[in-house]
Formats: sequence, C-alpha cells, structure tokens
Amino acid sequence: MVPQLLACGCGAQSPQACSTRQTQAAPSRQGRGPHARAAAKQHSQLSSRVHSVSDAAAPTEPGSLVAADHQDAASSPSAAAASFAPMTWPSRSHSCGQITQADVGRTVTLCGWVDKNRDMGALQFFDMRDHTGLVQVVCQSGDAALSATASRLRNEYVVKVEGVVRLRKDPNNKIPTGALEVLSSGIQVLNSVTRSLPFPVSAAEEQEAPKEDTRLKARVLDLRRPLMSNNLRMRHKLLKTLRRFLEDEHGFLEVETPILTRSTPEGARDYLVPSRVQPGEWYALPQSPQLFKQMLMVAGVDRYYQVARCFRDEDLRADRQPEFTQLDIEVAWMDDVAIQTMMEAMMLRVFSEVRGVTLTAPFQRITYQEAMGRYGCDKPDLRFGLPLHDVTAAAGSSSFRVFAGAVADGGIVKAIRVPDGVRISNSRVKPKGDVCNEAVAGGAAGLAYIRVLEGGAIDAAKPIKEGLTGQPLAQMLEACGAQPACGAQPGDLLLLAAGPGAVVHRALDRVRQFLGRALKMVDESSHSLVWVVDFPMFEFNPDENRYVAVHHPFTSPNMEDLARGDLTNARAIAYDLVYNGVEVGGGSLRIYR
Repeated sequence: MVPQLLACGCGAQSPQACSTRQTQAAPSRQGRGPHARAAAKQHSQLSSRVHSVSDAAAPTEPGSLVAADHQDAASSPSAAAASFAPMTWPSRSHSCGQITQADVGRTVTLCGWVDKNRDMGALQFFDMRDHTGLVQVVCQSGDAALSATASRLRNEYVVKVEGVVRLRKDPNNKIPTGALEVLSSGIQVLNSVTRSLPFPVSAAEEQEAPKEDTRLKARVLDLRRPLMSNNLRMRHKLLKTLRRFLEDEHGFLEVETPILTRSTPEGARDYLVPSRVQPGEWYALPQSPQLFKQMLMVAGVDRYYQVARCFRDEDLRADRQPEFTQLDIEVAWMDDVAIQTMMEAMMLRVFSEVRGVTLTAPFQRITYQEAMGRYGCDKPDLRFGLPLHDVTAAAGSSSFRVFAGAVADGGIVKAIRVPDGVRISNSRVKPKGDVCNEAVAGGAAGLAYIRVLEGGAIDAAKPIKEGLTGQPLAQMLEACGAQPACGAQPGDLLLLAAGPGAVVHRALDRVRQFLGRALKMVDESSHSLVWVVDFPMFEFNPDENRYVAVHHPFTSPNMEDLARGDLTNARAIAYDLVYNGVEVGGGSLRIYR
C-alpha cells in the first residue's frame, strides 16, 4: 500500500518543517516491484521526518505541537502520528494588515506567520504577518500557558491568534496598523520551524537581498518575502487594470491562441517540441502570437488582446529571458498615431491606478536616427543628459592618426562631454579603469580623453595634444557644447571613441549609462516615456550575408520610401515605447496586400 500524506492546511506555508503531517498507512513489504520500493523509500523518509521534527519542549495545550517519544517515532509511524495533536483548519475573522481603528474593542481571529518575536519578561509581544501586512500581538504575563506558548515562538512559525484590538501606547507610523495592537487571549501553533532558514523572510531583518541561487533553492520562502509578495500583487493589479481599460472602455476581445504551433519568422530561435504521435515532426513554441492575431483580424474580430506567454531561444540579457509574458494587441481600422494615442491613455491609467503616479500625454517622440545619433541606442534613458556629440569632421581634419584613420576608413568619432570633469580621475578613463572598461565591453579599443582648460587649451595624452590643434580643436570644442552655439567649458571632460559607427554607438552608450549612475545624475523618482519611431525596415546580417527585417516581415515600409523604390534604406512604420531606458512596448502597421 502506498503511504498517503495528510498535510495540514498550512503545510505549504511552512515548507522547511511541517510537524503536523501524518501517515495514513504503511507500505506493504510484499510485491516489492519498482513502485513498491519507491513507496517503501517514501515511507522510510516520512518516518525519519516525523522523528526529526518532534519537539520535546513543546507545550501540550490543544492545537499546539506536543512532545513525541523519539524511540516510538522511529519504530512505529502510527505511534508517532498519534503523539501529535489533531490537525485543525482554522478560519480568520480579519487579515493582519487590514485591522483599523473601527475594530478597537472587538475580538478578532488572525492567522499568519510570526515576523519578529520579543520577550520582555513581564510583557511578550510579536509582529504577526500575512499577505496584507503586519500587526503587533501582545501577551501579558497573567496566563502561564499563554506565556509559555508565546516564549517558544520563532520567526516563521505559523500561528492562529485570538484577541482584542486596542490602541498602542507607542504608535509605529511606518506601518498602516502601527496605531493598533491585539491583546492575545489564545495562541495556537499550527506549524513550527525546526531548522535554520537560508535567509530572513522578514523585511525588518533583511540586511541585504539574498543571493539569487539561494533564493531559487528556497523559492517558496523567497516568494513569501514581502518584496516578492508585493510584486505578485502589483502584477495582478496591473493585469486587472489593463483588462478593464481594454475591454470596458475600448471594446477589445480577449482570445487565447495555441501554444503548440508551427515556426514563424521572428527575431530569435524557436523552442521545439517533438511530436510523439508523428515521429520526426515538431511543434514550435510561439515567440509571439503573430500569425494567429492576424488571422483574427482577417476573420473580423476587430480588436483583439491576450496576456500571452512567449518563448524565445536566445542568449540571456538583463531585460530578456527565454519565457516571458506580454500584452498582445491587434486592432483594425487605426493608423500608427491613433494606436499610440490609445496606448498612451492605457499607460497613464496603469501608472495612476497601480503606482499612484500622474503622467501627462502626449509622450515625447524621437526618430530612430536621432536616438542612435544622440544616445547611441534605440532605447535611450532620457532622465539624464550626457548626449553624444558628432566630432567626425573636426577629428578627420586633425593630424591625430587614430581619429584621422578611423574617419578615412569610413568610421566616425563621437564624444561625451562631462561637466565638472574633475569628478572623474585620469586612472578611470585610462586602460583598465572602470570607465574605459565600459567602452571596451562595448567593442571599442579604448577611450580617448581631453580635459578642457581656460582659454581653449586642453590637457590630454601627448599624441592627442600634438595632433589636435588649431582649427580642428576649436571645431571639436564647439561641437561638444550643450547648445550649438555654446562650446565645451573649462573643467569639462571629453570622452571620445573612434571607429565603425555601430561600435562607437555601442561603446559610448555603455559609458553614458555607467556615468549616469556613477555620477548620480539619474533622478530615480522621475518617469521618462518616449516613443522611438521610424525604425529601419531592414538591416544587413553579415553572418547570413543578407538583409533581415528589423521588426518582423509583416511590417509595412514607409510609403514615401516605397515610392522612391529604395527598400534597402527604407524606414518602417514601426515604433517602440521606452520607459527609463527599457523597451516596454512596440508595434507597427501591417502589410495587408
């Protein structure tokens, strides 16, 4: 007979040690096939676990953990199970974080975890936590049994508390229930913790975030942390807001599309799933519901959306993972401006209802060329400055061979002007310095630097000072100004990169982002939303020796470029929405004939 575990209702809330699990029946020693041997092994592990979680110091009041004889537990699972108090499935009258002053004087029943326990001798109190927040529970010394139970509580014990709500003498303004506390009249321990936890769950005791590999090994505890719990609830609130906006106000229809499908041409490799019933055939997991939503449009659905699971077999990045969720939308009878206007209204609603932040529309719009030229990337963070300045003309006419050679080979030279450049030492921009390392990580050979002095003089490495003089130097300093008519100022630091355009942009983009954080130029409280429009229709892939679509093959080219017949350099009617330097949305107009 396979053993069956009768898990308590709170067992999932204390995965490290559930002391209330019991065996219903022991496995038979007869018929020891593979399944019987597995059952016997499970039964043996269960017996060992019952033995290991016995708590000899536990009080014996009803509903709490009681002492168990270790020899009996080891020799007889039934005897061990009988030594534990019966399981209960308690109900609560209130949630911890939702008690208000209207509840003062009322008797409440709470269920949750011990967040922090403090024993002051004559007075014992602990913070109790559930998914809604914290509340303080007080135990006075008049009841010996109650005090004994309270004294053995440890962090993450699962408990049921009954008591009367009253006002606190010393309010805590940091939590919503800080003006209240519960004077306990009964504590029932539902689950205890019998071993050290890999990291603190309580936000009050978390000095630093646990390492990711540790979090993943103890994922249930990780998800119990207030930070992670709040993230899950915020995500739920976000999706609820999106659905109400799309369905109730704009008439969208939510349609689920298949997960096992055929491969479609998109921007990454597909995950493949072999077919059991058709050997040699494969399904592909969708990178997006691209074909299905276009079928729905032709079928007359008109306005479709779904919260879609997408799968892309590509290298991991900070903002990319193999499996992710996206809000997938397709509409008929709207142009790009109308779609962007609707999405702006949706984003304003999300920020208002989910984060309590008021934004204004329309959002800023910049072209792809402007984004690449001024910031080195197609998803710029506009919360801070440090734009890129094109000094190719001035550098190409200089006698500094690195600059002149790069321009002669068809490359470019660009610079970042850092005001008050004394904040960055020379060692940081020289090889192996942290600023230079960012440029190298972006593909550049290194960084050149120039410090601007009074009277138009410069301080730089000897080859730069000797090769960059006269008119080329004056042109470069003028080109690096924040305004066209305003050149670099004394005290400024110029950081320059030379080479192929893609390499220069990638290198200086990394340098710009690094300096924005290092110099504390990023306003973390601000919200920058910008549309990047007019993406290229195609880009050349040297590995495949052909042009490929930048967005996807269904994107329409710009009609003016199509009329000129130059599809190689054509712009696409495609757009991305960028939030604080992260691409959070994108779309395009489709080819419909």
